Amino acid sequence: RLLTVQNLKHHNPDLLFFAGDQNYTHDEATYGWLQFGVQFAEVMKDRPTICILDDHDVGHPNIWGESGKVSIGTKGAADGGYMFPADFVRMVERQQTWHLPEPFDPTPIKQGIGVYYTDLNIGGLSIAILEDRKFKSAPIGNIPQMGPRPDHITNPKYDRSAVDLPGLTLLGKRQLDFLDAWARDWTDAEMKVAVSQTAFCGAVHIHGNENASRLLADLDCNGWPQTPRNEALRALRRAHASHLCGDQHLAVTVQHGIDNYRDGPYAFTAPAIVNTIYGRWWPPEDEQQGGGKPIDSPHPWVGDYLDGLGNKITMHAYANPQNRKVREKRGDGYGLIHFHKPTGTTTFECWPRFVDASSPKATQYSGWPISFNALENDGRDPIGYLSTVKLPFENNVVALIKESSGELIYCYRIRADKFTAPVYTNDKYT
Repeated sequence: RLLTVQNLKHHNPDLLFFAGDQNYTHDEATYGWLQFGVQFAEVMKDRPTICILDDHDVGHPNIWGESGKVSIGTKGAADGGYMFPADFVRMVERQQTWHLPEPFDPTPIKQGIGVYYTDLNIGGLSIAILEDRKFKSAPIGNIPQMGPRPDHITNPKYDRSAVDLPGLTLLGKRQLDFLDAWARDWTDAEMKVAVSQTAFCGAVHIHGNENASRLLADLDCNGWPQTPRNEALRALRRAHASHLCGDQHLAVTVQHGIDNYRDGPYAFTAPAIVNTIYGRWWPPEDEQQGGGKPIDSPHPWVGDYLDGLGNKITMHAYANPQNRKVREKRGDGYGLIHFHKPTGTTTFECWPRFVDASSPKATQYSGWPISFNALENDGRDPIGYLSTVKLPFENNVVALIKESSGELIYCYRIRADKFTAPVYTNDKYT
């Protein structure tokens, strides 16, 4: 990781974000955590850092938290809950998240396990810190198995509605309530972003072995369950927030679709810093370009697609490993994100691990950088507009609320002294 640290010092970011799996030493968690700290101390010591947990940090191959129930470890803990004692889970959470602000709602879950979902404001960037998997439903006992593992679907004829059942949970009501409150609160905030462990889609086709391991769908991503996935993305869209995560090993940038293609937020899944354990690739089986408005990209497989769970995604860039036996070609690296508050522009950069970023000849992964405006995190087409309203300042927060239900449609900051509100349905609004 030495070159990665040197590169980060060259980039000089204002904030670091580690999305989980800092520790793979399942039987020596404290040693693994201290090792991680030593490796990144030189860059963490003088800049704020967000660190969250994922499955390997608590000794799991995958995790479906089920609000803290006890797992007996069936098929990689696909029965849901935590395999290891609650005291151990609490210890790991103390180690890795003690530095975060107080949780939005600190009420413990089952077994007295804590929570850490919260928000952090750094220099006018408001960051929602999520726990993707703590409340997520498990596959065993909830849906039929349709592949070699409870979480892997390989049958191309499966009924997608058979895995999107009422009552299944992703973020859970508590975190959706948090996101609603976060979307409405723009105190000292100019832009918003959400960070979490993994992606709200299945932007991966091949797992493990490039030649023999094609999956139709992986339930371990946040593309499942599909209905709660869409609820989570609507919550981010209300604040014009983009999304950052890790976990998938494969670097991709997508724009999510909820009801239609390109109507949801942009998201960046960073590459694994060290991509030696488990490879992943994005080649559609028919190797056809996606639909929709053409995307200016050097990649062949960009555009509108359905993932294996039926979720709409628009692929903008991906960094497939070229040869996992050659360190410079295995697809590992890191992401760098710029938030330009005066214009609302976000830029995603994706850097290979084995590159000297300080060199004038250094290049990012093909397809990056990618820039977009925060307004594009809500890609819906309005059916009309309300009358223009004169506002008291030139830097205002505007919100649209559906009168019949009190539902927040959107809330964001504008730099203008008047506003013409777009609407998307024929209802009465405040």
